[in-house]
Amino acid sequence: MTPSLEVRGLAYAYPDGTQALFGVDLTVERGQRVALLGPNGAGKTTLILHLNGILQGGAGEVRVGGLRVDPADKKALREIRRRVGVVFQDPDDQLFMPTVREDVAFGPANLGLRGAELEARVTGALARVGMLEVAGRPPQHLSFGQRRRVAVATVLAMEPEILVLDEPSSNLDPAGRRELAEILRGLEVTVLMVTHDLPYAAELCPRSVVLSGGVIAADAPTLELLADDDLLRAHRLELPFGFDPAAAARRR
Repeated sequence: MTPSLEVRGLAYAYPDGTQALFGVDLTVERGQRVALLGPNGAGKTTLILHLNGILQGGAGEVRVGGLRVDPADKKALREIRRRVGVVFQDPDDQLFMPTVREDVAFGPANLGLRGAELEARVTGALARVGMLEVAGRPPQHLSFGQRRRVAVATVLAMEPEILVLDEPSSNLDPAGRRELAEILRGLEVTVLMVTHDLPYAAELCPRSVVLSGGVIAADAPTLELLADDDLLRAHRLELPFGFDPAAAARRR
């Protein structure tokens, strides 16, 4: 099968001359859940913004489900932006309509869906994240964890092939972390999760990739990677006190 994501030789420099990526190669197969790890300034955000064409103009190539990200091909770019759903770290960056239902309907409505088909898309997305009962409420009246789940629903309503999550566990209490993890495990989509939360990566993503200095520094099973103290130290990644990757592996 065609991989969900293929990145080949991706290099990018910002207008001020800062080189963020130096020839990144990455393949993610359909249905995989992959954690993207790395220190601040490693190029993680630059990479994910290339996946749906928000950033353009660098060297190399990105393909989503075999479809090439090409800024000159507006039709293909529109389809790629449907296929790649990005959930930002702050849900308030995605929720701007008067009600939850309208926020979730916004993307599919822009694709031309109307009436019963649109309502079914909205209802299904909210049900998948356990937020159907708040459909008529203003997003700003929800808790932070609830808003994050609604932000996920806005992306799921587009029926994406790839779900990209930027620090999904940040600012969540333990119950919110657990609830979101249960939702993500139940989704039949490819997941690329950018996170500094190494235990969350271990819980959700069998595979992890370390991006450091604009290049892929490691690509391995998550628990194997987290057990490599020298690798973690070299790339400014730290496990929280008391977390033992070997013990986590034995529990599986």
